[in-house]
Amino acid sequence: MGFFSDYSKKKITILVGHPDSGPTLTGEMALLYETAAKKAGHEVKRFNLGEMKFDPILHKGYKEIQTLEPDLNALQEAVSWCDHFVLFYPNWWQTMPALLKGLFDRFWLPGFCFNMRKHKDGTRALGWIKRMKGKTARVFVLSGSHPFLIWLFFGDYTNEIKRGILWFAGFKVKLSRIGPTDHAPEWKKNEWRRKAAYMGRLGE
Repeated sequence: MGFFSDYSKKKITILVGHPDSGPTLTGEMALLYETAAKKAGHEVKRFNLGEMKFDPILHKGYKEIQTLEPDLNALQEAVSWCDHFVLFYPNWWQTMPALLKGLFDRFWLPGFCFNMRKHKDGTRALGWIKRMKGKTARVFVLSGSHPFLIWLFFGDYTNEIKRGILWFAGFKVKLSRIGPTDHAPEWKKNEWRRKAAYMGRLGE
């Protein structure tokens, strides 16, 4: 029996949250994770934000149903299917890129990843149902500045994705803060590349 026995094989969905579908360090690390995960025997589905076709604006909030485009339906199905959800994105202005936030606005919906509790008469009750409970997530956030300095000056720039989105839906979340990427020497980038591949092999 190898290091990765059958019970350790996972169904993994990867979302590359960089709007640029061309070469980026974000995309490169995602590819290394994906390649290592497949080689280790995990099942992998990958989505690239820059190649997805959808309207990122939730025009009427939740007052009206906005029909999901095929790419959003496919992503919902992949998130429901997976055991482990992996997200890579760059930190821009202490948050995720606008297009990625628009993606979550559109597909991270009640009935899919959560439900608000209601009384028998339909009025809202306290609490909510976490429909993704039992799943895990790993988020790689790449920043041009040092992660500690960002935290020191601006606070926790990962709280939106970690708690406001993933934890709220029931995921157990682990974070990898990568940086500073601006002018990083090649040896440092290689450390990050090895880390991404290592996490992919483990399915973590």
